[in-house]
Amino acid sequence: MAGRTARERARLLHDYRVRIDNARVYDVAIRSPLDEAPRLSARMGNRVLLKREDAQAVYSFKLRGAYNRIVRLSDAERRRGVICASAGNHAQGVALAAQRLGIPAWIVMPRTTPQIKVDSVRSLGARAVLHGDAYDDAAEHAAELCAAKGLSYIPPYDDPEIIAGQGTVAREIIAQHPDPIDAVFVPVGGGGLIAGVAAYLKAVRPEVRIIGVEPSDSNCLAAAMKAGRRVSLPQVGLFADGVAVRQIGKENFRLARHFVDEVITVETDEICAAIRDMFNEKRAVPEPAGALGIAGIKRWVVQHGVRDQTLCAIVSGANVNFDRLRHIAERAELGDANEALLAVTIPERPGSFRRFCRDLGRHNISEFNYRYADAQGAHVFVGVKLAGGRDEAAQVLEGLRASGYAVVDLSGDEIAKVHIRYMVGGRAPGLSDERLFRIEFPERPGALLNFLSRLGDQWNISLFHYRNHGAAHGRVLVGLQVPRRERAENRRVLDEIGYPWWEESENPGYELFLGTA
Repeated sequence: MAGRTARERARLLHDYRVRIDNARVYDVAIRSPLDEAPRLSARMGNRVLLKREDAQAVYSFKLRGAYNRIVRLSDAERRRGVICASAGNHAQGVALAAQRLGIPAWIVMPRTTPQIKVDSVRSLGARAVLHGDAYDDAAEHAAELCAAKGLSYIPPYDDPEIIAGQGTVAREIIAQHPDPIDAVFVPVGGGGLIAGVAAYLKAVRPEVRIIGVEPSDSNCLAAAMKAGRRVSLPQVGLFADGVAVRQIGKENFRLARHFVDEVITVETDEICAAIRDMFNEKRAVPEPAGALGIAGIKRWVVQHGVRDQTLCAIVSGANVNFDRLRHIAERAELGDANEALLAVTIPERPGSFRRFCRDLGRHNISEFNYRYADAQGAHVFVGVKLAGGRDEAAQVLEGLRASGYAVVDLSGDEIAKVHIRYMVGGRAPGLSDERLFRIEFPERPGALLNFLSRLGDQWNISLFHYRNHGAAHGRVLVGLQVPRRERAENRRVLDEIGYPWWEESENPGYELFLGTA
């Protein structure tokens, strides 16, 4: 068995090295820069390099694989044209490749796709077809058009030529930095990039560690590695939409399980901090998926305590919606543990706020949210600036508790960060049977009306808070009055509506600031 595995590894390495060496990408792609990151290097105690795929013509590595796949079509296939389903970077890569080769292209995109991406595809000469509310709807329609028109379907990642095109990123890294590299950190979605990078590097520099980086709520490769087979995630987070994939590709996993050394996951706040790091380093703003490699380096260095190594992060893309920058800026401080969000109970009497600030010591308060609730204690939502990261946060918590305050750390609480900090003071006396739900609404006309219509009149809506973050889905917090005997029916109806949802009725921030008095 071991011998058969070794032979398979050797065959795969040889096959993909040949494919990558022969890949045709430079009709559309540049040899992207491999930049030093002096600020990050100083902070991390390691030499950090950034492979700048955000500098490509469509601000993403995706044009490499798309072109390498399309350029190999026969003349008859080219005349008929190509099609893909995508709401993001693959769409622009296919559109640009088709434009350069003079091939008709259809790009099927969900109706929730931001207009800037639709306009970008059309500006490249492709026909943007808007269909459905999610990627699966668009993919199904693309398959129908593909069959009806005799088009060639260009997959986003699960194809040897796509993988080979993406693998040229690794070939460039080796050419640009012939000195030793200890590890390369690769963003992972469907797996095309990491499959190509890992196959090439293990063929020519097997000592280099290949480390995949995924969001903790969209970790299809980590789940597959753990299970020893491909698995389909029941839900995926949408913040890093460029890697929001339920299942890694079949060929991609075949390569990854042989050649990827490790997969780590990072949180949303860490991704936001990595975006800010890139801006501070290069005055460039990667998209959330594009910053995963940087976030991965930061977490890995802390976890393993490594120093004086050469670490390379692939910055995979920069197609970020401008509307998301506010959210990213809000969360970056938390991602580097430069801020703590606390729920603190102080006495409801004159001078309590002054005493709290005195007990807090020489820490700046970034926000303080409070509204009178009762004559006893006041629950305040406070942001505290930190200079010493998580160790200092622990000291602040210990000091406040030693001074007699009841404190709950909400720094890692998604409900607190997205909703509660904007809703403090909303406690409702006498409200019975309230249950709290976090729901992701598709950003399209009629989404709210559809939700309300299918929910019906059975349960009263007692709370509703919506925030848009420039993504294809809006984050909604909903309170419903649901008697205990009706909870199973309530969950069934929410499932039937089809929007991703999570119950948050036991959330500590909700109980302190929004729950029934």
